[in-house]
Amino acid sequence: MTQPNDAAGPAPVGVLDESFRILVSSVRDYAIFMLDARGYILTWNLGAQTIKGYSAAEIIGSHFSRFYPPEALARKLPEHELRVASQVGRFEDEGWRVRKDGSLFWANVIITALRDEQGKLIGFGKVTRDLTERRRQEQAVKENEERFRALVDVVKDYAIFRLDANGFVTTWNVGARHIHGYEAHEVIGSHFSRFYPPGAVEQGFPEHELRSATLEGRFEDEGWRVRKDGSRFWANVVMTAIRDDIGNLTGFAKITRDLTERREHESRLKESEERFRLLVDGVSDYAIIMLDRSGYVTSWNNGAERILGYEAPQITGRHCAHLFPAEEIAANTPWRHLALARDQGRSSDEGWRVRKGGALFWASSALTALYDAEGRLYGFAYVIQDLTQRRHAESLASTTQRMHEFIAMLAHELRNPLAPIRNAVALMARRGLDANLEPMRQMIDRQSLHLTRLLDELLDVNRIARGELVLRKEVMELGEALSRAIETSRSLISTQRHTLEVVGADQHMPVHGDCVRLTQVFVNILNNAAKYTAPGGEICLTVTRRGMDVEVSIRDTGRGIPADKLENVFDLFVQLESEPQTRGALGGLGVGLALVRRIVELHGGNVRALSEGLGFGSEFIVR
Repeated sequence: MTQPNDAAGPAPVGVLDESFRILVSSVRDYAIFMLDARGYILTWNLGAQTIKGYSAAEIIGSHFSRFYPPEALARKLPEHELRVASQVGRFEDEGWRVRKDGSLFWANVIITALRDEQGKLIGFGKVTRDLTERRRQEQAVKENEERFRALVDVVKDYAIFRLDANGFVTTWNVGARHIHGYEAHEVIGSHFSRFYPPGAVEQGFPEHELRSATLEGRFEDEGWRVRKDGSRFWANVVMTAIRDDIGNLTGFAKITRDLTERREHESRLKESEERFRLLVDGVSDYAIIMLDRSGYVTSWNNGAERILGYEAPQITGRHCAHLFPAEEIAANTPWRHLALARDQGRSSDEGWRVRKGGALFWASSALTALYDAEGRLYGFAYVIQDLTQRRHAESLASTTQRMHEFIAMLAHELRNPLAPIRNAVALMARRGLDANLEPMRQMIDRQSLHLTRLLDELLDVNRIARGELVLRKEVMELGEALSRAIETSRSLISTQRHTLEVVGADQHMPVHGDCVRLTQVFVNILNNAAKYTAPGGEICLTVTRRGMDVEVSIRDTGRGIPADKLENVFDLFVQLESEPQTRGALGGLGVGLALVRRIVELHGGNVRALSEGLGFGSEFIVR
């Protein structure tokens, strides 16, 4: 192999020129051609043909302005380029150019002035590169950046802005303005620490964020931030470090979201859960127990402790079967309840349960299956109510019902022998008896009449207790019921030598009521006034209109009623201790005023007793 001969010297100029021409002609990525001093094409390489579409034969001799679009020609851009190149030696530009087929391409153009050894301009060298693809990519990137910038600018739910490497704000979107309250011109150029409460600034927290984001690439936090108006909001903050292609830190992207409402919601939820826990713990009428999936106790409220007797540490972790009697455990009742609740969502029953120590109580219980968000069984809520007293009350109610039935039967049975006694006494009165027997007849008459009245009242009270008292209401004159009552009570009032004053009873006062029952009301009150007032007393019956109502007052000068007994006098079987002169035959069963109140209430009214105390008389007001 022949070694190069350095002594041979440089190649001849003609050889170099030819080599250079071949090089230029072969270049395909650049259009390289020459123009004369006026801009007419002198040479044309392969790259020019590839880029512009013309062959050398088609284009040599043409003016280079044919490569420019009309608007560039209108601006005389070709002449401008040549003029600048001839003046300064070079012209460079980017812009649209036209191919042979009329399509446009984005070109980078460099025109260089060519001069001879004497400095005379002999033409121009022109190099054109097709940058259409690069421009398309740059344009796409620019459009993407523009769309992203537009997107960021319109986002209102997030504050999205940039900081420089030292933490000073460089951009500001609509969300930042909405959340922080500052306009862009108010905040750009200021340090982002202005968004932090004084305490956080004093502790150097903003600088800590910058350091963490710089080292880790990202920093996230939740905490209080400050708006322009000084108000605080709870923020979620994400700070991301931005670096260039060679890793130099150029700044930070910061995204802030206002989570105040979510935090308040979570706080309310936490408070609600705490209140619910306190509520459950504070419930004493119900045992509220949590069980796991197998039925073991996991929580125990105060009601459970009160009803079942166990303190939480004594029962937690033990199976709920401990709350059942031995026979129920033998019958697998606790596990059947768990299986039923597991299959159907709920199981309830009433039955005997066991307190700590072994005492039994009657309970109503409900076992409810609890599921998590994925629908998996989490455990059970077990609620137990002690119904022992209700069970006793139901038993008592049953006994009371049987008692009412017995009273009704007894009253009817007693009325049967009274009828012939009353008939016999009436027959004796018509035939006349001698002076020795007449007082005994009168005593039998009074006692049988009294017994009849007691039985009638007893039957009426029994009907009220059973809800069987029926009123036959019609439009009637109240004065008629009052007249009948006064006539019925006249004998007792006269016997006691009382003075009866009646005021206003003769007014026209139509009412909607049962005349017989209203008469019974006023008879009872008048008889009580006569019985409990010493002989020679005063009774006053007054009728007064009160708007659409009528008020009847019966006032006496009798023994009066103690203040603590004023409401009790209307209770069933209640009797105040009588004075000696009012005891014996004038007594009763203590059902009259109870009957009065019920009848008045069935008429839509009310009755009340007034008295200044023992020795000051009484007043009963029916409205």
